[in-house]
Parts: sequence; structure tokens; C-alpha cells
Amino acid sequence: MKTLLLTFHIILCIVMIAVVLLHRGKGAELGPAFGGGSSQTLFGPRGATTFLNKIATIVAVLFMLSSFFLTYITTKSKSIVSDVKVPVQTQPSQPPSGEQPQQK
Repeated sequence: MKTLLLTFHIILCIVMIAVVLLHRGKGAELGPAFGGGSSQTLFGPRGATTFLNKIATIVAVLFMLSSFFLTYITTKSKSIVSDVKVPVQTQPSQPPSGEQPQQK
């Protein structure tokens, strides 16, 4: 289950990178504002949502959900380290080197 979800998460990551790189930046409409032309797009409405915006939103939501689910699964499962029991060896107490034990 964890491996399947991790594979899905990595695929979502790659798809999200591709979709974000295909987007046209917000600053693409700033050119006409400084040199004439139609400067209505600088602070005006953005227009209809494009297909890439919808895909990016869906992929981002799925990526966040898979991140939360992976975190939940990882914290619920037992750690390998907690199952290993290492025996502790104790040594009898000895005086620090250089000192002689007191004799009576």
C-alpha cells in the first residue's frame, strides 16, 4: 500500500512540474502597460480559467492529499529501529585511572 501510494505521489510530482512549466506567467500581460496598447489586462479581470489552470489545481490538490496520507501512514507504521533490541553491557564501576583505591 505504501509503495503504491509513494509511486502515485512521485507521478503526481512529475505531472505537477510539467503543468507548471507549461503555464504562461502572470507577468506576460505587463508589456502593453508600459508601452501602450491595451493595458486593461494589468489590473483587470483575468478572464476564463484555462484548461491548464484546472489541471494544475486538480494535480495540486491530489498531491497535497497524497502527502498527508503518506505522512499518516508513515507515522502509524512501526519503525524498524523500535523493533530491534540491543543488549546493554554494564561494567563494574572502577575508579578513574591514576587514582588508587583506598584501603583500610
